[in-house]
Amino acid sequence: MSLATKYNPEAAESKWYTYWMENKFFSSKVDHTKEPYTIVIPPPNVTGVLHMGHMLNNTIQDVLVRKARMEGKNACWIPGTDHASIATEAKVVAMLKERGIDKKSISREEFLKYAYEWKEKYGGIILEQLKKLGASCDWDRTKFTMDSDLSEAVISVFIDLYNKGKIYRGIRMVNWDPQGKTALSDDEVIMKEIQSKLYYIKYQIEGTEDFLTIATTRPETIMADVAICINPNDPRFTHLKGKKAIIPLINRAIPIIEDEYVDMEFGTGCLKVTPAHDINDYELGIKHKLEVIDILNDNGTLNEKAQILVGEDRFIARKRIGKMLDEAGQLDKIEEYKSNVGHSERTDAVVEPKLSLQWFLKMEDITKPALSSVMEDVIQLHPPKFKNMYRSWMENVRDWCISRQLWWGHQIPAYYLPNGEFVVAKTKEEAVQLANEKFDTQYKLEDLTQDEDVLDTWFSSWLWPISVFDSGVFKTGEKNEDLKYYYPTNDLVTAPEILFFWVARMIIAGYEYTGEKPFKNVYLTGIVRDKQGRKMSKSLGNSPDPLELIKQYGADGVRTGMLFSSPAGNDLPFDEKLVEQGRNFSNKIWNAYRLVSGWEIDPNISGESNQAAITWFENRFNEALTEIEDHFEKFRISDALMATYKLVWDDFCSWYLEMIKPAYQAPIDAPTHAKTIEFFEDILRILHPFMPFLTEELWHQIKERDTSEALIVSAWPEAKSFDSQIITEAIQVFEVVSQVRNIRASKGISPKEAFSLTIKTKQSELYGRFDAVLKKLANLEDVSFGDSLENAVSFVVKADECFIPMEGQVNAEEERENISKDLAYTKGFLNSVMKKLSNERFVAGAPAAVIENERKKQADAEAKIKTLEEALAKLG
Repeated sequence: MSLATKYNPEAAESKWYTYWMENKFFSSKVDHTKEPYTIVIPPPNVTGVLHMGHMLNNTIQDVLVRKARMEGKNACWIPGTDHASIATEAKVVAMLKERGIDKKSISREEFLKYAYEWKEKYGGIILEQLKKLGASCDWDRTKFTMDSDLSEAVISVFIDLYNKGKIYRGIRMVNWDPQGKTALSDDEVIMKEIQSKLYYIKYQIEGTEDFLTIATTRPETIMADVAICINPNDPRFTHLKGKKAIIPLINRAIPIIEDEYVDMEFGTGCLKVTPAHDINDYELGIKHKLEVIDILNDNGTLNEKAQILVGEDRFIARKRIGKMLDEAGQLDKIEEYKSNVGHSERTDAVVEPKLSLQWFLKMEDITKPALSSVMEDVIQLHPPKFKNMYRSWMENVRDWCISRQLWWGHQIPAYYLPNGEFVVAKTKEEAVQLANEKFDTQYKLEDLTQDEDVLDTWFSSWLWPISVFDSGVFKTGEKNEDLKYYYPTNDLVTAPEILFFWVARMIIAGYEYTGEKPFKNVYLTGIVRDKQGRKMSKSLGNSPDPLELIKQYGADGVRTGMLFSSPAGNDLPFDEKLVEQGRNFSNKIWNAYRLVSGWEIDPNISGESNQAAITWFENRFNEALTEIEDHFEKFRISDALMATYKLVWDDFCSWYLEMIKPAYQAPIDAPTHAKTIEFFEDILRILHPFMPFLTEELWHQIKERDTSEALIVSAWPEAKSFDSQIITEAIQVFEVVSQVRNIRASKGISPKEAFSLTIKTKQSELYGRFDAVLKKLANLEDVSFGDSLENAVSFVVKADECFIPMEGQVNAEEERENISKDLAYTKGFLNSVMKKLSNERFVAGAPAAVIENERKKQADAEAKIKTLEEALAKLG
């Protein structure tokens, strides 16, 4: 094949993705001769389109999957989407509104037809976009959380947990979205700091002319007050014990109670208690057996219990009550105040704490195996710093509100009877039979009414690692072949913000229904932020279009750009220069192969002069591969890429190819060329998980290969032993080359002008092995060994002093300054090494190899300092 002068990412991406798909390279079937490697995708919302967070998350997953595939494992990456109840329902309602249809005017069945119409049109967009990124998912296994089999699994689990006594129906305080008119789970509430006002309201003490002042940000809820609470240890209010206060505007008397919960230092030191509209007040209300007065309708307007401003929106009522209190002389003052307020993730409405009749899952006992498995590292979090957060949540877990007041989702399988009771069953037919047996009645189908609510989206996605393989196990308890083979899955890649709400719940479900963990490792990505540190979002307009980035820089450029600075658990400060660097890396690799493929081969010349270069790179490759493997094992994916990048850009391109490159228009020997192609193939193998398109293209450029020899399924290189001394010696030689080049550059001498080099050393055999390399890369006409030379420019590498004769061009003062700078730097370096070695904790905790390396740095620095000081003394 002829190689184009420039790499064309778009052409390569289209060609090779089609090739991989047509040849079923992503497909996985049970094969007991192979070790399975399984990842399930965190299912993006069916409403979603690709954003930068998806790009990072799915790039990491693809890197892991492609590496496992090359290691000979049966790699299976399950894709799919989540039905996303609230988000999708909001989209469908908006679509209907555009068509002039009000949701209230149509039946549930009609609404669901429109919802499925919307899902079919838009639901697969994000999965198609992931293909542009190179995601090697088994697309034949694509799942949707409302597929019939997955829906059946959800219903089976609800019925099972209800029958076990773990699901109950009751009135509890929940997060309420007045715009979506549904309960929300905690993770669907986004806390935002907003500018508020703190109203200081005067409550008259009953039977006196005295007043108590209460500070609140929510004056519209005073009509729901049922008590004033003071701290029993607060001397300011001891005279009020047992008395009552009058609620302003409505003149209702409420008791003054005592509780140490009240912070004496905050506000005025006393608290109005409104159990229906504050979670902490609700707990106080239960403790003190207080009345609950709910003055808000589901849509956030005031109801009849408010007595005043009935029908007004809560925020309009807030302003009006502030004015009314002022006019009544019961408003002491208003202060500006910043507070954290919960907002609905989907509608952005301010969330109301609300008492509501909902379905709940008891969490106290069911969470225990999930807590111990993470604490004992049966399931490992990467990075482990998230273990404490996980433990904190699991140890303080509340019952899970699993019902949502929506139509799009899994309808709760509870059926209400004319006698006021209910039964839980898979179908209405089963419900009738169950009801008649339970209550000895003769109900008919039309007598029963199914619960209107649907289940929380997480109640389906918590089953995801199991249900995508076997939806029937929840009913039968018997695992099918897929579940036996692929489960537990290996690695989960997700964001820390859903560690509790999805990851923890999947672990809970895993132990509840299989007795096993659902995955072995959880890799927690960071948040992609802009240069100002802000989270990327559409609303801020600070997020680039991922598809446009791919179009401009190529998928491989974007993938590597995303991974250059994204260590696990840490945020990624995204800069477009990162993907530009990724594109430049692609071009570097392309041009490196163009160089190698353009050399003419002469079978009659010897490659002996290149042997040192070949031996060095072979050892350096195995050292780098060992390091890369260690990074992968510890889930340092960004570090694995950087180690690969340095190996390719610095060691292979900047040093090795320069070392073996023949003179202009001269041929290269056959053994060196063959070995270089072998090195290049190994490099393409370790690059492939990061840069699949470019590497597959070059792999087939090297020679014609059939489908069984495609790079995607070629063997991952095996790290062999390496001689670290050879690598260290080469670094020393490269330092000499760099110093010679620096001297040329600083003195404006042409690179074509050859130098003579004299080295004062005790290891002349080292330089002898690299004689040809030194002469070629530093353009030296000869290399000799001896003592110091007069009228020469000198430099020191480790303990070796090097001299380049420059009659008439040596400036003693300049030489003295250069050596002094080098000496000061080396002393500073030695000082930093000695600080480490004098640190008892470091010496006690670091591996022996690390300590040995630091001691070697110490010895090298001390030797260099001695040589530099001697050189300085000679200059006078």
